[in-house]
Amino acid sequence: MAGIVISLRNIRKSFGTVEVLKGIDLDVHQGENVVVLGRSGSGKSVLIKIIVGLLRPDNGTVWVLGEEIERLDSRALGLLRAKIGFSFQGSALYDGMNVRDNLEFPLVRNKPHLTRREVEGAIDRVLDDVGLTRAKYQWPSELSGGQKKRIGIARTLIMHPEIMLYDEPTAGLDPVTSVEINELINEVQAQYNTSAVIITHDLTCAKATGDRVVMLSDGCFLRQGSFEEVFAATDPRVTAFYNYNFISGA
Repeated sequence: MAGIVISLRNIRKSFGTVEVLKGIDLDVHQGENVVVLGRSGSGKSVLIKIIVGLLRPDNGTVWVLGEEIERLDSRALGLLRAKIGFSFQGSALYDGMNVRDNLEFPLVRNKPHLTRREVEGAIDRVLDDVGLTRAKYQWPSELSGGQKKRIGIARTLIMHPEIMLYDEPTAGLDPVTSVEINELINEVQAQYNTSAVIITHDLTCAKATGDRVVMLSDGCFLRQGSFEEVFAATDPRVTAFYNYNFISGA
């Protein structure tokens, strides 16, 4: 098994009297897509925010790319985050910028030494990688939901991240577009050699993208393994989830 790029140990997180995560352990290996699957409100998005350092756990340790998050100052945390691509549920594009400028923004901010030709080349390459070369000068308001997802992913890829974090990548998308986004996640893994944590409540997404699936329920991991191994369980919490009428959210 390849080296570990994310390691969580005994992660606990509460909000007031509500304990959202109750002693989570998780390792993600180099080149692996790990799906964290759970119902809305199960703590999936809290977990992914802890991984990237947007939230701090009440207890436990978080290691990412060999660095202990808790020990990093703001500068070191910023350098680490530059190696992590975060695909937000709402794509998080800047409405006042066209697609080209949305892609340019993180690149010139983090790599100001690049020439104009290098910047334009990087923009064109990631647009080609996500299949949207013709959208370069469109505005976010002109894009469909699926196109916004692709551009959001392209904006992370332009930094050549080592880790991708996907927060509900298929939420709000029609079934055909969801399949396309699942395929793109797998293409990113193969082409960019990324490791990924994919937060979802979408069974189709989990089955299509996960090398390993971890099921989160009531603040704990119930099962983990392949999709088939997870849902071979007779635990009523697992079987009920399989038949759950999914809604968007996390």
